[in-house]
Amino acid sequence: MRIFIAIDLIPEIKRQLESLVRSLKPAAAGLKWVAPENYHLTLKFIGEADEKSVATIKSVLTEVVTKHRKFSLKLKGTGSFPPGQSRMRIIWVGVQADPELQALYQDLETSLAQKGFAPEDRPFSPHLTLARAREPQKQEKLKAELEKLSQEEFGEMTVKEITLFQSILRPEGPEYRVIEKFYLP
Repeated sequence: MRIFIAIDLIPEIKRQLESLVRSLKPAAAGLKWVAPENYHLTLKFIGEADEKSVATIKSVLTEVVTKHRKFSLKLKGTGSFPPGQSRMRIIWVGVQADPELQALYQDLETSLAQKGFAPEDRPFSPHLTLARAREPQKQEKLKAELEKLSQEEFGEMTVKEITLFQSILRPEGPEYRVIEKFYLP
């Protein structure tokens, strides 16, 4: 099964992001927008994993969460990858969090690497993906809209858990199913 570890967002924030996306769509072309129910902050994409690997990951998550506390997470600003260009691959909302997010991420990476899961080769850049472009094309109007929203806030929440998700790929878009939630003390 295809799996990943993420922070799920509260419904209020998902609604705010859905409203943001509705306002951005008229300025955009050729993008595949993430379904509102799928908005999340990815901590670790694992990919294909068998039952034994899933059991190992659950064990790691059970241990890691005991070392961390609940923390605040704020969604603020918009942007794209690559940054500042009109040919965008990913449209995102920025994430501001207590230092606890970075500590949790680092602990997760280290603990999973010790169990044989490949560490991420890029630095952790917390963001929430709103859309992807299969074939990037010039998006001057969208670029201007994103610049206008670069300091806008889209909600704040307390992170109380991390979630192990299964991703089921379907023609109409992925479906994410909760495998298990791991609660921060």
